[in-house]
Order: sequence, then C-alpha cells, then structure tokens
Amino acid sequence: MVTGDNLQTAKAIALECGILKSDADATEPNLIEGKRFRALSEEDRKEVAEKISVWNETRLFLVVQQGFSSLLNSHHVQVMGRSSPNDKLLLVQALRSKGHVVAVTGDGTNDAPALHEADIGLAMGIQGTEVAKESSDIIILDDNFASVVKVVRWGRSVYANIQKFIQFQLTVNVAALIINVVAAVSAGDVPLNAVQLLWVNLIMDTLGALALATEPPTDHLMRRAPVGRREPLVTNIMWRNLLIQALYQVTVLLILNFRGEQILHLEHETREHAVKVKNTLIFNAFVLCQVFNEFNARKPDEINVFRGVHKNRLFISIIGFTLVLQVIIIFFLGKFVSTVRLSWQLWLVSIVIGLISWPLAALGKLIPVPEKPFGDYFSKKLPRRRNQQECS
Repeated sequence: MVTGDNLQTAKAIALECGILKSDADATEPNLIEGKRFRALSEEDRKEVAEKISVWNETRLFLVVQQGFSSLLNSHHVQVMGRSSPNDKLLLVQALRSKGHVVAVTGDGTNDAPALHEADIGLAMGIQGTEVAKESSDIIILDDNFASVVKVVRWGRSVYANIQKFIQFQLTVNVAALIINVVAAVSAGDVPLNAVQLLWVNLIMDTLGALALATEPPTDHLMRRAPVGRREPLVTNIMWRNLLIQALYQVTVLLILNFRGEQILHLEHETREHAVKVKNTLIFNAFVLCQVFNEFNARKPDEINVFRGVHKNRLFISIIGFTLVLQVIIIFFLGKFVSTVRLSWQLWLVSIVIGLISWPLAALGKLIPVPEKPFGDYFSKKLPRRRNQQECS
C-alpha cells in the first residue's frame, strides 16, 4: 500500500485491512516513509522495491491455494506512507526495471503519474478524478477492489482462449500441409483439393474461433501462475499437444492415401471410383479429427476435456452445425467438392479415426514438458552466428 497519508494513518488502515498483522509488524522494513525511499540511490530503491508488493509465481500460487494469510506471513508486503506522486512513480519505475509487471490502483490526481507509468493502471470510477481516469487503462466503475479479481479472471480467460485457438489452428495447418506436400511429391496427386481445404479453413478460422473464443472463465485459470512479460504465446504444452495430434493425423491419413485401396478392399472397383472413395474417406476423417480435436483444445493442460462443456451452449451448437454441414457435403455436394457418398462402414471408420484423438490427447498430457520454452534453445544460437558474421 502506497499512500500520501502520514505513517500513523497508513499503519491504522494497513492493520484494519490485514496488510499488517500486528503492531510488531508496523516497523521497517514493513513500514517505510516516502522521503526515506526517495532519498535512496537508484540501486537501493530497486532493492526496496523488490520487497514491496512483488508477487512472483510461487507466492501467487500459495495465496490462491492457502489464502491471503500465506502472503502476510511472507514479510514481503510493505506500506509506504507520506509518499509524494514522484515516490509512487519511482516505485513503479523501479519495479518495472526489475522485469515485473506492475498494476497500480488510484483515484487522485497525485496518482496519475504512477497510473500512466504502470503496465496496468486502474482508476476508481466514482471517487476518481478525471486526471486519474485519463491516465489509467481500466476504470473500476463500482469503486470495489473485488472487481479487480474479475478483471484478472476475464483477462486470463481471453488470453487462454487465444492460446486454445492457436493450438487448434496450428494443428490443422501442420497436418493439412504435410499430408498434401508428401502426397504431391511422392504420388503427384493430393488427397485434399482446394474446395475441401476451403471448407477446412472455414471450420478452423470462423467456426473454430467462435467456439473456442466463447469459453467462459474458470477457477482453474485463477490457480495458474501468472504469465511473465517475456513468456511466449505458444507454450511448450501447446507444442506437445499439437505435435501429437498432427503426427497422429498425418500418419493415419497418409497410410490411407498410399494403402487405402488395399485396406478398404477397393481393388475390384474402377481406378477412378476407388481413388474418389479413398480421397473422400481421407477428407471426411480429416474433418472429424478436427471436430474431436476441438474438444481437446478446450483444455490444453487438463485430461478431462469435457468439464464444463455443457455450460457453453454455443460451443455445442457449433460442433453440431459443423457435423450437419459435413454430412450435407458428403451426401449432396459431391460434384462441387469432388466427393462420393460413403457407406455406413466408412462413416464408422471416419468416426473411429477422429475418436482416437481423445484418449491420445489424454495420454499425451501425461508426458512432461521442459520449463524452458522451446524458442530459447534457438534464440541463443542466433546472436552467436550474427556476431561471428560481424567479426568476419
């Protein structure tokens, strides 16, 4: 808590709020005056700033799991009294220079510099001054600090939904690209034509985005560690999930492409009809794989991908709408999409191929991933090569 009130007032409010547990805690370094902080050197301010309301990943996890008391017992929450607007600004700058993501709440004109400098500035909508509101990023309309929790909850939900869509989109793109490239290079023909890929893109870009973007926030999101400023958008967990699914789809569909006529016993059919049946099965199985994988994308780090799915009626409606359109395409739009009608046995084969993605995803999530992002293994090598070129 950083306030312009004197130390006694700041101490009383901190004790009432539970920031300080007792009078014994109301001493330095838990309680500091603004002029003392201001008089410190830049390096000393950074040292003090590290102890003022710094929530690292482990501590935030403990707060969520064990309650607010665990944070109070950490002796890292401090109170600054008799602080000037410049003190608040110096504190924010010191925290940001140490790589922390800083959020500041305020309502007065003297809070404006800190609100503007912070990564996220939250101003009070009722008691806040116009200067504070203009300097902030978010305005709390009801002046209730509990609303900040809702902001974090929905912010994490939006970020998580973007990640879900990216994982789903990359899986479709990687699988479709490899299947068509390998088939074209080896056989001179592609199993998925342009019209079929347009339909797949419609599932991926429009319907898939709409389904995954409407996932409501969950308590599981609040139990996660906060995302760091420099953490990649595509995490190691996402890479693991999409590579497992893409590898499965590529393997199965390429086997059907090269050995499908023998596996499906189409030798007695004409060459043209056998190829159409095989390609239609590949197209149908590929689409159903994406439909089933859309459930997997809902919960990238959870084994139970069906938790809460009944609460998202739009997601269920989009899945149903996609399946209905796929049936219509196979049965009635054969000339337009270059497909033929499939027997119920081949429909069953397509469903089984797509259904396997569920247990495969559950097993894949048991595979541990390194904490270090995959991109870091390559980013450190690039500067070395660049430096060698400059020296030469």
